[in-house]
Amino acid sequence: MATQIYVNLPVKNLDKSVTFFTQLGFKFNPQFTDKNAACMIVADDIFVMLLVEVFFKTFTPKKICDATKSTEVLLCLSAESREDVDDMVGKAVAAGGSTYNEPKDHGFMYQHGFQDLDGHLWEIMHMNSSSVVHIGPEDV
Repeated sequence: MATQIYVNLPVKNLDKSVTFFTQLGFKFNPQFTDKNAACMIVADDIFVMLLVEVFFKTFTPKKICDATKSTEVLLCLSAESREDVDDMVGKAVAAGGSTYNEPKDHGFMYQHGFQDLDGHLWEIMHMNSSSVVHIGPEDV
């Protein structure tokens, strides 16, 4: 079995967050979705658990970061093309999110991002794999 990743994010309003991410094209696994949490499917082995803040607090003794004022994590998803990057960011803005920077073209990589309804930062990038230089541990 492949290793799965579950990113857990606190949200203020679960219904609004599910609507927001549904408008971006994400699906949810109803088996792991209830009034406290929604399991957003990113890929076969990648999931984002949107947890209402009160429920999220049961998993950590630490204070929840206010993502509208501080950055606790930067989530980055790859896209098939530059157009797909722009499309995802456009959908996020249309659904009520906002951009937090201008698109960046690094030649080998194009990136842009959005801030979701709770202030979490999502970076979307397309990498031209033919331009990527692979560095191994021996090169560091």
